[in-house]
Amino acid sequence: MKTLNQSYRNLPSVAGVCPLEEAMRPGLSVEHCVARLKRYHYSFKRLHGIFTARITAEPIYELKTAFSLHAYICSEHVADLRKRVGEMREPPLGLDAVPDANLEIFFDEILGAPSTEELVLGLYEKAIPALQKALEQHLKDTNWLADHPSVRLCRLALFELKDIAEFGEKTVVSLVDAASHQQHAAWLGLLDDYLAAAGRLDGAGEPVAKSITRKHSATPYTYDGVPKRDERFHDSYNMGVNAEAFLYNPDYPLNAKTLMMFYKRIREIDVPEMMASILTETKGKPWNYYRDMSRQLWDEARHAMMGEVGFASLGIDWTQVMINFTWSLGLNTQLKPWERHAVLYYIEQGLMPKTGKRYEWEVGVASQNPLSGLFQDYDWADEVLHARIGRDWYVSEFKNAAEAVKFGDESWSKVLMDWNSYRTRGLTQHRNWWPEIYQAGCKHWGIEPDPEVLAYSTTYEKQRADLKELPVSA
Repeated sequence: MKTLNQSYRNLPSVAGVCPLEEAMRPGLSVEHCVARLKRYHYSFKRLHGIFTARITAEPIYELKTAFSLHAYICSEHVADLRKRVGEMREPPLGLDAVPDANLEIFFDEILGAPSTEELVLGLYEKAIPALQKALEQHLKDTNWLADHPSVRLCRLALFELKDIAEFGEKTVVSLVDAASHQQHAAWLGLLDDYLAAAGRLDGAGEPVAKSITRKHSATPYTYDGVPKRDERFHDSYNMGVNAEAFLYNPDYPLNAKTLMMFYKRIREIDVPEMMASILTETKGKPWNYYRDMSRQLWDEARHAMMGEVGFASLGIDWTQVMINFTWSLGLNTQLKPWERHAVLYYIEQGLMPKTGKRYEWEVGVASQNPLSGLFQDYDWADEVLHARIGRDWYVSEFKNAAEAVKFGDESWSKVLMDWNSYRTRGLTQHRNWWPEIYQAGCKHWGIEPDPEVLAYSTTYEKQRADLKELPVSA
C-alpha cells in the first residue's frame, strides 16, 4: 500500500517507535494484550519463586549467586508488568489468579526438580526460552505505537533474559552431560506437553490435548531451609576466626584488615541463604515487599562475590578460607521468618554507625588497595538502602524503631550456635585458618608477616559478630 510520508525533511515518523507502515498495521486488542501480559507476569513471578526457593539448599556457589541475580531480575519485571496491566482498564487486576492450570503444573514441576541437573534443565532449557519466545511473539503481533508501553517492557525483559539464557546454556553444558540429558528426556518431554496443553506460555497458541500427569510435583514442594555448600567449602561449622574483633582492633595494620574484609564479604553468601527462607516462607505481602527484599538478597550475593574477587586479586585461593554457614543454618532452623527479618534489621542497624560500613570504607581507602576501597564504597551504599528497606517493611510493624531493634536483638539471642557443641560432635575443630591466609597476603605484598598479626587467634566462642558477649556454653 502506497502511503504519503509527511514527516519534516524525512525525519523518522511516529517518534522513531517504528516505521509508519508498521504503525498502520492492526495488532492486539487491549483484551488480548492484557491476557498475554498476565501470563508473562505469572511466569516471571513463578520463576522468581523458583530461583529464590532453591538458593539455600543448592550446594553450588555459582548457582546460588546466579539464582540470586535471576530472582531479582524477575522481581523487577513482575513489578513492571503489574503496573502495566493496571493501566489497561483492569480493576480488579486479577494478577493473583492462575492463568492456566497446565502452566501452573509446568512451573510446579521445575520447582520440585529433585536434582541440580533437572533444575537447570527445566529453568534454562524450557522456562526461559519459552518466555523469550512469548515476548518475541508479542513484539511481532502487537501494534508498536498503540501498545508502546508494553513493547518497551517486552524489549527490556528480552534484553535481560538474553543474559540469563546465555548463563543457562553454559551452565547446562558444564553440569549436564549427554547421558544425564538423555536420562531426563522423558521429564523434559512432559514439560513440553504442559506448555502445549496451555496453548504455549503466552496462551496464544491452540491448546493441544495431552494426557497430563504430574511427576516431580505429584507431592507438593517443601522448602529446604538447611544451607548446603559444594565440596570447595571446607569445615562449614568453623567459627575459629573472629573477623570483627580483628577489624575493629586499632593495633592491626590496614593491609591485613583488607584481607579480613574480603573474608567478611565472601562469608555473606549466608545472607542470601537466610533471606531466601524469609521470602519463600512469607506469604501475602504486597509485591513491592518481594521486589525490595529480592534486591537486598541480590546485593548480599554481590558482596560475597566482591570477597571472592578481592581474594583472587591478591592471588589467594578463597577455598582455603573456612566460610561457615552457622548463621544461616541457625536462623533458618531455629527462628520464624519474622524473627529472621528482625535479626537482619538489627544487624543492618549496627552497620550504620561510624564503626560500621563507614569505618570499613575508610579502612579500604586508607589501605591503598583500590579494589577494597571501591567494594566497600558500594557495600556501604547498599547497606544504607537495606536499612531503608528494613524501615519500610519491618520497623513499620512496630510502635517505634527502638522496639523493632530490641526485638531483633532478642530474636538473635534465641539462636543457639553452640561453639563447643560443634566441636564435641565432631563437626569442626574451629581450626585457625588465619595464619595461612595472612602469609599468602604478605607474599603478594612482598613483606614479612607481622608476628602479632600472624598470632591472631580470637574466635566466636564468646562473642557474636556484633561483639556482644555470649554465655560460655554458647
